[in-house]
Amino acid sequence: MSLLTARPRLLALGEPTHGEDVLLELRNDLFRQLVEQEGYRTIAIESDCVMGLVVDDYVTSGTGTLDEVMERGFSHEWGAFAANRELVRWMRAYNDDRPASEQLRFAGFDGPLEIAGAASPRQALTALHSYLTTWVDPDLLPCTEETLNRLLGADDRWTNPAAMMDPSQSVGQTRDAGQLRLLADELMALLDAQTPHLIAASAREDWHRARLYGRTSIGLLRYHFGMADTSPSRLARLLGVRDSMMAANLLAIAERGPALVNAHNGHLQRNKSTMRMGDLPVGGAPARSSAPTWAGGTPSSPQPLARSATMAWARRLRTPSRVCCTRSRRSVTSSTPADWPLPSPT
Repeated sequence: MSLLTARPRLLALGEPTHGEDVLLELRNDLFRQLVEQEGYRTIAIESDCVMGLVVDDYVTSGTGTLDEVMERGFSHEWGAFAANRELVRWMRAYNDDRPASEQLRFAGFDGPLEIAGAASPRQALTALHSYLTTWVDPDLLPCTEETLNRLLGADDRWTNPAAMMDPSQSVGQTRDAGQLRLLADELMALLDAQTPHLIAASAREDWHRARLYGRTSIGLLRYHFGMADTSPSRLARLLGVRDSMMAANLLAIAERGPALVNAHNGHLQRNKSTMRMGDLPVGGAPARSSAPTWAGGTPSSPQPLARSATMAWARRLRTPSRVCCTRSRRSVTSSTPADWPLPSPT
């Protein structure tokens, strides 16, 4: 950190593959040091942002049990890793008897997405609607909860795994889905327009979560729309939607204070990333390529800062108070758990 001119709001630690214990342990050690020496209070990992709220509730208030949290609070099977369990246990112990202003926070910044498909938008969309129903004049709402449930229908039509490989199986471009996209946009616009009132009337934490639900609703509906696409660029577009959702979540996390971000290198690099699905090459813009621009900074040319056996400082921004990225280049050969086929850095 002494090599930087200012403390970055997002300090990103990349990894070349998922599920390597030594890299997760390194991440935990780094986060402890950042907490104790640099005033960091948040860690964000490549996991479902909505499921991550379960972990955050546990580490801040003790809601649930550790076993329940590890099962329900992580996507991509991350809850099975001992280092992730130790991270959650340590954060809960650290927060015990500390005021909210000093507590550690946990965040997932991935969308509710897996290799087999995407989640139903029901949870995020109805949670956003419920928040607005509680705090906003009902005449301003664009629809009722009953309308949302009618348009959503059964969740299994959204989570149908066949839709990932067969666009005709997706409901993402049906009339109901189109209406839901319009309503999600209207609900998010209402949330934005009513922000001064909502911040004054409700708990700020509830407002932050409503924004997360809104981003997730819009992102999921856009992703489902892409799943129904029959063009050759279908998979590239889906990857782009996923990384756009990641970038939006990271910006929201950065607004709340400095955070350590842990993800695959392919999501943290600035340049276009590539991967293969069978014989098909696919490319997309990683999450980091969007976040610096939205944050008001322009990335400079890559500039190495320091190296060790397990990681290399890879890039800096002209606005170092925004984002700094480290990417692990340690060669690993262990197996990786079932997860999204993440792109390899190029």
